[in-house]
Amino acid sequence: MAGGQQRGFEDLECYQLALQVMQEAYRVIGRLPPQEKYNLDSQIRRCSVSGVQNIAEGYGRYHYLDSIRFFYIARGSLAETLSAFIVCDTLGYTANELPRQRELCHQAIRSLSGYIRYVRTQRQGHQEYGDQVLRESGPAYDAPDDPIDDLTPGDEINPPQ
Repeated sequence: MAGGQQRGFEDLECYQLALQVMQEAYRVIGRLPPQEKYNLDSQIRRCSVSGVQNIAEGYGRYHYLDSIRFFYIARGSLAETLSAFIVCDTLGYTANELPRQRELCHQAIRSLSGYIRYVRTQRQGHQEYGDQVLRESGPAYDAPDDPIDDLTPGDEINPPQ
């Protein structure tokens, strides 16, 4: 932080890690064959940027349940980016990079899960608006407890067997 000024979401570790995931994704995109321009290339761009953008948008929301909804979307986008790295490795577009990419994505997801836990405990906006499901024009959103929020550094993210 230059000059001691707080910048907001830019200072969040999870945001900085999501930016690193996005940078890695764009590095990989630069090496994809031309036939992937409108398929894998485009998908990797969207999911890697979505992780970053949804953290920022969630940070900018007032009610904690609204914020958490965007953080869940960001977490899904980070997992989708990891899946894209796996696809690139499987198709031979990258070589010997997956362990590093996997660790970077897991770091970002663990950090974001920790931030989600923090936001949930702060409950910003609950005094003014309660802890009701938020309603916008459209479907209702709820942020139920999520077991992945309880991850700690070093935990692996594995699907249920």
